[in-house]
Amino acid sequence: MMKKPDLKVVLLGDMNVGKTSLLHRYMERKFQESVSTVGGAFYLKQLGPYNISIWDTAGREQFHGLGSMYCRSASAIILTYDVGHKQSLLELEERFLGLTDTANSDCLFFVVGNKVDLTDGSEGEGEEESKGERPRTSSTSKVRKQVDIEDAHALYKRIMKYRLVDDSCAPVAEKMCFETSAKTGHNVDDLFESVFNMVIPLILKKRANGPDDTINLAQSNTEKQSKSGCC
Repeated sequence: MMKKPDLKVVLLGDMNVGKTSLLHRYMERKFQESVSTVGGAFYLKQLGPYNISIWDTAGREQFHGLGSMYCRSASAIILTYDVGHKQSLLELEERFLGLTDTANSDCLFFVVGNKVDLTDGSEGEGEEESKGERPRTSSTSKVRKQVDIEDAHALYKRIMKYRLVDDSCAPVAEKMCFETSAKTGHNVDDLFESVFNMVIPLILKKRANGPDDTINLAQSNTEKQSKSGCC
């Protein structure tokens, strides 16, 4: 009998940023060119005595409304963008951040730039692109890196302000922002291990607060975050 998860981790981001490939690389230990996720899918990760569900969500516009449902009661959210496509970073704040209102009040946020293997390592935006278009890439070509890690740090700090988390209570941006490659595996283990190491105390806190150690998927969002104290 499969145990109920102790808590939930959710990946959010625009289509084609590599959310599914990141999760597959970590869980299956290999790279897979995947089709776009329809709705959502999840893995169950057993970490010692703990069970963590990891939800992969669709980035397509027609599935956008489902994101709020998947984020409900989430304890960690991995906001993912493509380092070679600046609009995918902007979309995190413009389209996806509002979906996280249904997450737990102490939810942890990670900002992850994927596909570093497809960039030439240089900074800057290059030629201006139309909104929604992504640079064409192949296994032998490189695109100009459009998003620096400092841009991710800045977004993370804005997320903390949006969530009304005091700077003195929030984890520092350098620990919550990663650049990864699902194809090569670069930083993928570091990302997920950091997530798991930081959510385990949330599991212990949840268990200490009461006997019900399962996720309440029907939790109301009427308790809009009142972050008055440190975690």
